[in-house]
Amino acid sequence: MKSTISNVSFEAKDAKATRLKKAAKLLIVFLFFGIVVSYLALPIVALFLNETVSSFIGSLSTAMVQEAIKLSLVTTLATLVVVIFFGTPVAYYNARHRYRGKRIVETLIDLPIVLPPSVAGIALLLTFGRMGLLGQYFSILGINIAFTTTAVVLAQIFVSSPFFIRQATTSFEDVDPEYERAAHTLGASGTATFFRVTAPIALNGLVSGALMTWARALGEFGATLIFAGNFQGVTQTMPLAIYTALNSDLDAAVHIAVILVLICFAVIISVKALALREKNIYKEEKTANEKVL
Repeated sequence: MKSTISNVSFEAKDAKATRLKKAAKLLIVFLFFGIVVSYLALPIVALFLNETVSSFIGSLSTAMVQEAIKLSLVTTLATLVVVIFFGTPVAYYNARHRYRGKRIVETLIDLPIVLPPSVAGIALLLTFGRMGLLGQYFSILGINIAFTTTAVVLAQIFVSSPFFIRQATTSFEDVDPEYERAAHTLGASGTATFFRVTAPIALNGLVSGALMTWARALGEFGATLIFAGNFQGVTQTMPLAIYTALNSDLDAAVHIAVILVLICFAVIISVKALALREKNIYKEEKTANEKVL
């Protein structure tokens, strides 16, 4: 009898100890989550707490803010078109072929992601500047690139193109080559197969890559400042306008910062929605295939 009572008591103590351990683990996890989330969220919250609707709307009427927004939209859209036009064939070829020097090419494509923006700006200046590697020949023709709107676009292309090319390559790799072979068997050309079969299947990934590329171009600062300068209406994009406004009008800097934060939120939500949609489509196709089998 005593043995039975002691066993029950021991099991109760063991169960209580287990519950305490689980509670301690949850508390530690909650603490770590609280620190990380608070650290990342508080600066964003501070931006919005410093903002009022009336002052925000009023700031949009100032010349500096309007010109910065307009220039940012024009240059980033131009960047996106160029990156998609030239990056898509490169991504598709890399996804479908092996060739000598492929690793080197992939490394060069990825390099701007880890390269400090200031280094990128200096490199572009030494390439396209008036006395640069290529710029000296453009100067002979009367073409000046540095410190112009064109320089803004070139800087944005340099730092943002890897985001699209990497995502597009992964998306094309996920497309089953059997679909393309079936299209060829039915008489479709390579171009028709790409636009009617491959691209639609990889579309979610391509759009995600394009959104990330656009967001990165929109937030570009260091390379633009060094290579294109900071001239209102010519090269002063939204990040550069924030930098300028900090010295004279903090409210205007905060307003532009809030706009960028809202845009970034929208981009991230869109990318996650596309990823979730792609995941659901994959699950549906897998379920359908299992039913057929």
